[in-house]
Amino acid sequence: MADEYDLVVIGAGTGGYVAAIRAAQLGNRVAIVEKEALGGTCLHKGCIPSKTLLRSAEVYREVREAASFGIDTEGVTLDFSKVQERKQSVVDQLHGGVHQLLQNENIKVFEGHARILGPSIFSPSAGSISIEYTDGRENEVLIPKHVLIATGSQPRRLKDIDFSHENVMTSDEALFMERLPASMTIIGGGVIGTEWASMLIDFGVDVTVLEAQDRLLPGEDEDISVEMKKQLEKRGVRVYLNAEVQTEEVQVEREHVAVQVVLDGENYMISAESLLVSIGREATITDIGLQNTEIQIEDGKIVTNEWGQTKEAHMYAIGDVTQGYELAHVASHQGMIAVAHMNEQSPAGLNERHMPRCTYSHPEVASLGLSETEAKAQGFHVKIGTFPLRAIGKALIQGDADGFCKFISNEANNDLLGIHMIGTNATELISEGALAMMLDAADWEVAEAVHPHPNISEVFKEAALHADRRAIHLSR
Repeated sequence: MADEYDLVVIGAGTGGYVAAIRAAQLGNRVAIVEKEALGGTCLHKGCIPSKTLLRSAEVYREVREAASFGIDTEGVTLDFSKVQERKQSVVDQLHGGVHQLLQNENIKVFEGHARILGPSIFSPSAGSISIEYTDGRENEVLIPKHVLIATGSQPRRLKDIDFSHENVMTSDEALFMERLPASMTIIGGGVIGTEWASMLIDFGVDVTVLEAQDRLLPGEDEDISVEMKKQLEKRGVRVYLNAEVQTEEVQVEREHVAVQVVLDGENYMISAESLLVSIGREATITDIGLQNTEIQIEDGKIVTNEWGQTKEAHMYAIGDVTQGYELAHVASHQGMIAVAHMNEQSPAGLNERHMPRCTYSHPEVASLGLSETEAKAQGFHVKIGTFPLRAIGKALIQGDADGFCKFISNEANNDLLGIHMIGTNATELISEGALAMMLDAADWEVAEAVHPHPNISEVFKEAALHADRRAIHLSR
């Protein structure tokens, strides 16, 4: 007999399990269907393992540079197997935590493949969920009042490249490398490609980045992109922009991978031991039964309204399967909004200007709101405030003073339009900006907030003062 639920969540990634917990807190009877592991991509193949590896790379770099602090570390070595062991221990600990959270809320977890059924004997409308198992068990059917699709995304692959070779990989496979290659070519200079370039150069790998657009981190403010390229090249990364990779000419050999690329109209062959393809991600929405519904798809994504509701009013979608930022914290926030809406509350819809974006490279990048180009394109007369980390005492103390903070505000009313930072602690400090944006703060209000000294956060105050034309620690 089919089991009935108030909500069935398809996918137990960050967005899915957070939504499930919130629904249970509201008194809903909730089930999750997950075909792999609780925690999803973020926990097992994305945010957590990649940032754990980045942290090990950061420590290795800092130890090797410790002489500048008067500390002799001659003879330091890297044991990559232990780096991987630490990464897995962090993942395992958090995985166990997710299990416990769901258990505490009495959320039923089904380990199988979910498929949405059309109208059937179970329900006059689409939305019943068939659970398919690979261990010989018979399918089960769940009858939910509401469905939440949170199946996430997977790395996009280039069709002409043979990914069966051990030296050709996406970020999924790269996370499980047993050893570091001597050299790596990275196709794609977005967030993931930039993070891997930063990590690998810190681990001592020879790195080349091929980016098709005219700058790294194309989604960031132009000034940030310029600074990132400068800093990566300073550390030894070779960066080629406007690079046209000839995917059909990629040559995969036993000990190297050669990539043909057009640069300034000339053909070049770039060879490395390994190749990492990092050209974005695509929604995982095939084979989940969407053809049995009226749910609309555009550009490979599920169409939703501001609350995550699809054309099928009782079905919602969040995270990477929808249009917008492919970020774990955005998916979680969307999940909270969707659950509130399906429980007949009145949540505010998602405001993408309030969503922080982070790149956990060295230097770190963090931003929210509009870039300078975007703000001007939308008709705003803007004020710009910038302040270099090199003028911040704490940055000099830490020995990490490259980068800057940039404020973009509306000339008409001083309201913040965008905040962009590249440099130490950027991914932590951006939360101050997120709060300011959510409270609709003006640049002068951020400037009036007292920031402790010495502290990296002073860069926010100084950039805001500059935007408000009251700069103290910059020459006029």
